[in-house]
Order: sequence, then C-alpha cells, then structure tokens
Amino acid sequence: MKTPRPVGWAIAITVTLALTVAAVAQAAGSGQRSDLRSRLTVIAPAAAGGGWDLVARETQRALRTPGGESDDDLPPLVRNVQVVNVPGAGGTIGLSQLGRMTGDPSTLMITGTVMMGGIARNDSEYTLADTTPIARLAEDFEVIVVPADSKFETLDDLLKAWRADPAALPIGGGSAGGIDHMVAAQLAGVAGIDPADLVYSAYSGGGELSLSLLSSQAGTVEVGISGFNDFRDLLEGGDLRALAVVAPERLPNTDIPTMIELGYPEVDLVNWRGIVAPPGITAQERDELISIVDQMIATPSWRSAVERNRWKDSYLAGDDFGAFLATEQTRVDELLAELGLI
Repeated sequence: MKTPRPVGWAIAITVTLALTVAAVAQAAGSGQRSDLRSRLTVIAPAAAGGGWDLVARETQRALRTPGGESDDDLPPLVRNVQVVNVPGAGGTIGLSQLGRMTGDPSTLMITGTVMMGGIARNDSEYTLADTTPIARLAEDFEVIVVPADSKFETLDDLLKAWRADPAALPIGGGSAGGIDHMVAAQLAGVAGIDPADLVYSAYSGGGELSLSLLSSQAGTVEVGISGFNDFRDLLEGGDLRALAVVAPERLPNTDIPTMIELGYPEVDLVNWRGIVAPPGITAQERDELISIVDQMIATPSWRSAVERNRWKDSYLAGDDFGAFLATEQTRVDELLAELGLI
C-alpha cells in the first residue's frame, strides 16, 4: 500500500514547477518549432552533477558538433542547444513539466530507469506513456562502493556484516524507489535479508552521497550504490573502493568484479538512458528529432562520451523505444512491488 504524501510534498512540487516553467519556456522559445536544427532545449530532470545531467551535457556537446564529421567548417547538428535542470521526485517533476508542453517539439528530456521508479512511487500525474518516445541511447552501470579505509575488503565481507545486523548498516543511494534503491533491495535478497529490514538513505545526487561516504560524522553511510560515473573520480583517486559492478562484464580499464563473477547474478539491474519529447508533436517533427539523434550518436563527440563514461551503446528509436518503455515500466512496477518498495 502506498503511503499518502504529505501536503508539504505537494506544495514543494507545485513551487518547483512554478520556478522552472519560466526557465524552460524561455529556453524553448516560440520561434523554434519551424526549424528543430536551430535550437533545442534538453531537460535534465535532476540537479547538476548527477547521471541525468551528465547525459544531458554530453548530448548538448554532441549536438553542437558537425554531424558525424570532424570538419569544423560544417554546421553543427543543432545550432543552439541549452540544458535546463528540473530536479525532484525521482525525475517526475521534470516529467510533469514536459507533459504540459503539448505540441512543442523544441524541448527534449533525458529519462531512464530511475524515472520509472519515481513514477511508480510518487503516483505521478504523468507517465512516460504521456511523452513522445525518441530514442534509448545507452546503458549505465551501478557500482557498490565503500571508503578506501573500510573494513569491508570484499562484497562477501559486507554481506556477512550486513546479514548479522541490517539496521546497523544503512545503504546510501539516490532517490527512494530509484535504481540504486532497487539494487540495494536485490542485494538484500541475496544476502538473506528481508527487504523490509533494509535501511536506505536517499541522497539528491552522487556528490552528496560521496560526501557522506567520506565523512566520519554520525548519520553518514559506510556503503554507497550509484552509477559508476558518480564515483569515478574518487575511485580513480583512491578515496573510494568498488566492491562490485552490476554489469554483464567488467567495465573497460577497471578491475571491479561483476555480480556474476561474485556469484550473485540475481543482482542484475541496468540503468538505461534515453530521450523523450512532449506529447502531441506531429509525426514529421518526431521523425526529424529521431533523425537528429541518429546523426548525434554517430558523431566522434558522442562515441567519445560512451567510451569515456563506460556506457554501453543500446540505441533503440521511435516505436521500438516506445514498446520498450511500456514493457519496462511494467517490469519496474512488478519489481518494486516484489521488493516491497511500493
């Protein structure tokens, strides 16, 4: 049974929408609908510095480069690309913003697995079925990390201590009900811990979670789960240690063991990233947006982003992406219910 949301929560969302609608509307403008290659606005439905923001910024950079060429004399795919951050409620505030922009093809939004969890947990007014699917771009992989000086040298060390006293070992991650939370619940399952006994601490982004992991103050966490890129600099700098990566194989240029290698293939959630547009755009506008993204993923800038961020290409466009969204939302809903998160 879903817990009723407090009045303050609803007020906070209303205020946030009011503050962000002007920024998005100003960025989108009214003269761009006739030429989508003149200007696009990309909504990152989270604060700056997180995974969605990273995808939005890499998209912005790639769209500003010549289409699939290295010749700087060629025009960019899109002449003016702006990113607007609309954080909150597992991405559903950004989703609500996009849902109200019916018929505006000049605004896109980054989405992914986390948003589906937010939709299920927050009784969102809008779902991804209320958007126009453009493309799934890539898969991003979760890692389980501890501070470099942690007593947990391996994942089994962690699971043994966690199993002995679940309440004494809170797990930190992103928004409640998001992929970090779901991975934590799957991990609890393989450890023999009732998901109801999982103590989960939600943080607004990887930066805040990292600060907690590196702090020795009361109320901080010893274990964190998030996307690899949220921790990359601290892992490479030796401040954090990764115990496992939730991926089908090791990430390039890392020595982090996979859950499969460690004997826990049941922990298998992957965070895909995609792009959607507002509802009510024309078929011609949708096809033009898909064409722009088709060309974007062929640019050296985007190929470099996939390699640099240890993403895995999983491109899927148009109606095929729309069918994926429908089946994926059902899967996420069922998993959240199974794990006791809704």
